[in-house]
Amino acid sequence: MLLRRALYRWQMIAVVVLPVWLAVGWAVFGAGGWGTLGLVIVVPVAFVVLGIVALLVGIRPTVRQQRAVSWTDAGVLTAWHLSIIATGFYGASATLFGVLAILLAIAAFWIAVWQLVTDGANRVKASMAEFERLAAERPQASSGSGSGSSNGAPAPGARRPPFDDGGDDVIIIHEVRE
Repeated sequence: MLLRRALYRWQMIAVVVLPVWLAVGWAVFGAGGWGTLGLVIVVPVAFVVLGIVALLVGIRPTVRQQRAVSWTDAGVLTAWHLSIIATGFYGASATLFGVLAILLAIAAFWIAVWQLVTDGANRVKASMAEFERLAAERPQASSGSGSGSSNGAPAPGARRPPFDDGGDDVIIIHEVRE
């Protein structure tokens, strides 16, 4: 749980830190002008994609409730963030880690979307089950053993429709236009 909670906090920090690391790593380890042009494109894209995935993970109700990402998120986010960090060293295997980071970004996005939809569907199912349970109880509560009063008013514990105040008084207001 500690790792999952740490990743929950880290993912928002990573939106800024990892793109900055790519730029700093290029300044320290990289070389060449064409790579700088690529970096001008990669850093903003990394910022946006990291932000979108962090948002998709963060808006999931179970994640907000637990203040921790799921184990699936933990695995994908850890691998993705480590591949971005490895890319920032710009060594001989930087291209391999860059491609891995792109593939993991795509996987992280779709896994976050899938978990968001699944979590939403589970919450809707739970709400519908509760609604059906309450609807099944309603006829039992309103059908008493005839213990209502003699004037046709329902029993004290019975539910009434919201438009029925239980009284027989009716007030009619006529509007007069001059």
